[in-house]
Amino acid sequence: MIASLTGIVRAATRDLLVVDVNGVGYAVNVTSAVANAQEIGDQIDLLTTLIIREDSMTLFGFLSAQDLHIFESLITVSGVGPKSALGVLSALSPAEVFAAVTNEDESAFKAVSGIGPKTAKLIIVSLGGRLTAVVPASSDAITASTAVGDQVVAALVGLGWQERVARDAVAGVDASSSASVAEVLRLTLASLAQVQRS
Repeated sequence: MIASLTGIVRAATRDLLVVDVNGVGYAVNVTSAVANAQEIGDQIDLLTTLIIREDSMTLFGFLSAQDLHIFESLITVSGVGPKSALGVLSALSPAEVFAAVTNEDESAFKAVSGIGPKTAKLIIVSLGGRLTAVVPASSDAITASTAVGDQVVAALVGLGWQERVARDAVAGVDASSSASVAEVLRLTLASLAQVQRS
């Protein structure tokens, strides 16, 4: 499983990036907002999930753990495939998805291309109570530093740390706003190791 990528953007289309990681180019499906924000030569850190089908393997990439969480939740809904889930995230922010599910606002999902009334209702019924990890307050604009923090938290959870412990540790790290995922992860792991020794 490819859980994350850090590399250089070599090509970008409306919803696809080619990310060069040590000489290997990965084709990654992304939201239109992510694709449009990238320039050739930019470094990018993505959380990824690999969707395996009988005749294909497709990589999807996200800037934040919230986006990834919502994507993986959406594709569990009957009638919502990976492309439709990506379409939802292209049209709605994590906070807007959370609000639409919480408020049972079917119209928010019906406005997304490829999502009909039946599927919109299924999304709300299926995801009700399952998106509590998404923080709706002031998360419409996710800053680069928040995205890095989310990725580090996701990496720590993957290594076996509890999410609350991981978030507290990341919040306590003294890193610049431009620090990379690798740098913040290294500092956080060092902090956690020091706490364990004390």
